[in-house]
Amino acid sequence: MNTAQPLDVEPTPLALLLLGRGADPDSERGVDCPGDLPAPSDPDLVARARAARDRLGDRAFVLGHHYQRDEVIAFADVTGDSFKLARDAAARPQAEYIVFCGVHFMAESADILTSDDQRVILPDLAAGCSMADMASAEQVAEAWDVLTEAGVADVTVPVTYMNSSADIKAFTGRHGGTVCTSSNARRALQWAFTGHEKVLFLPDQHLGRNTAVRELGLSLDDCVVYNPHKPNGGLTPRQLREAKMILWRGHCSVHGRFTLDSVREVRERIPGVNVLVHPECRHEVVAAADHVGSTEHIIATLDAAPAGSRWAVGTELNLVRRLANRYAGEGKEIVFLDRTVCFCSTMNRIDLPHLVWALESLAEGRVVNRITVDRQTEGEARLALERMLALP
Repeated sequence: MNTAQPLDVEPTPLALLLLGRGADPDSERGVDCPGDLPAPSDPDLVARARAARDRLGDRAFVLGHHYQRDEVIAFADVTGDSFKLARDAAARPQAEYIVFCGVHFMAESADILTSDDQRVILPDLAAGCSMADMASAEQVAEAWDVLTEAGVADVTVPVTYMNSSADIKAFTGRHGGTVCTSSNARRALQWAFTGHEKVLFLPDQHLGRNTAVRELGLSLDDCVVYNPHKPNGGLTPRQLREAKMILWRGHCSVHGRFTLDSVREVRERIPGVNVLVHPECRHEVVAAADHVGSTEHIIATLDAAPAGSRWAVGTELNLVRRLANRYAGEGKEIVFLDRTVCFCSTMNRIDLPHLVWALESLAEGRVVNRITVDRQTEGEARLALERMLALP
């Protein structure tokens, strides 16, 4: 019996592609797995995944990010957000293989935090992150040169979101900065401003702005946006000198799509609804919401919500759908904030065929899709991660 709850959303062509009901050959070029990838229609996929997982036993530890498909989450040993999963991996030194069902930057962080003897596997190497890709090492180095020429680099410290590449974490560590998550962004910024006048926040402008304004009491005028595609970031030396938060022009393609109209529409459609959104959403969306918090906060809030309460949630659809099904029996109505389907396209690349292929390959002694970070980058990135771990 199918107990899934409808979320009253309309699938777009991209969503249909991600759901396996459409095709776009151009988007698939160059991302085939070596070897034979099982067909999605294979009726034995679940049995094959289970058999391979049993053969690997304690040699493998499977991590599943909250945004993953249900079919993948079913085989995860632990679930969580990106940093929780990286820490969980580091806490399993006996596991030879860390199979990370998430995206590339998460697997990199796991490799940084685990021992040299452990091997981190990403079932599909095309599972990247559009936000992380919005800040390259070369662009950030050029931005630092701009800050130096403006005379503000000495009073600026970088803070990078966990959703960034190992190269950006290394840059942050090299310049005395720290990493943050959406859960501890406030503590990270408080730490940063204790010893510095300014923060260069990478790569998500919305999390940086929302935390600075909502949590630290800064004004929108204290924030400027550095655009790496414009000369000098599109900013004058005076703007850089007067700003407290220098925000990188990056965003999450999922959370950035929620609008103020989305909030207004759901309030009209569902009387008494509570709007709960992630801080990666735009500032005007966050300001109009009833509750704001990280993925873990969203889950905890809905878990503690009273029966009969109504919620519109602004985060990735796989998670919203899972929570709607989980709490339907408790009389909680949970809907997606937007009327249009919006999965994280790169998270959805990790599907059951890729997971089966990875697990079966490992069980047969073939190490596939290993994610490694070079020693220098790893060392500098670890500095930034350890500063985060030391935050009060």
